Amino acid sequence: MSDLNLDLDRLQRQGFPEVVFARGKTAAQTTEALQRLHQANGHALATGVLPAIAEAIQKALNHGSYDACSKLYRVGQMPSRAGRPVVVSAGTSDQPVAEEAAQTLEYLGYEALRIRDVGVAGLHRLTARLEDLCNSSVIIVVAGMEGALASVVGGLVSQPVVAVPTSVGYGSSFEGLAALLAMLNSCAAGVAVMNIDNGFGAAMMAARILQTPRE
Repeated sequence: MSDLNLDLDRLQRQGFPEVVFARGKTAAQTTEALQRLHQANGHALATGVLPAIAEAIQKALNHGSYDACSKLYRVGQMPSRAGRPVVVSAGTSDQPVAEEAAQTLEYLGYEALRIRDVGVAGLHRLTARLEDLCNSSVIIVVAGMEGALASVVGGLVSQPVVAVPTSVGYGSSFEGLAALLAMLNSCAAGVAVMNIDNGFGAAMMAARILQTPRE
């Protein structure tokens, strides 16, 4: 008997389905969860999927797609939704987390604009994309090192900003803790902060903002 107790009513309750967190699960457990969620909702997503697990899932399901950068396994996606989310990343080393956020948003039905490699060491790269930022509905900022990019973006725009610290950086970055603390102490008021490397959580926060009715 399966030990999985899936929340198959979450889509109706919250507007978004349960997503499988694959780390710590076997290939069989992840495959079963994806199958059952797909059967219930017509689509399914797993995060934190290692390549070997993805290969086993692909053989068992014979459908769906895997992205090695974001470590997401997607089976279909939700219908298109209105909204203009933007995912901004400081450097190419932050791409796995940024792609987890962007591709999760795409699975949820949003078209995500990516603005890559615009860290604070060269602010002209960011200001050159200011129009895209100001035309967005919500902005996810992904940065490691000292995490300053979130404060800079938060000080430039009126849109909600969701910050994600990454574990990228030299020794004193403490695997993302320095960026996390910097973002939590941002002087740009109203910046929401996710946990280290949690691109999925940022996408879900952005999606909740996007689905909130506006007068």
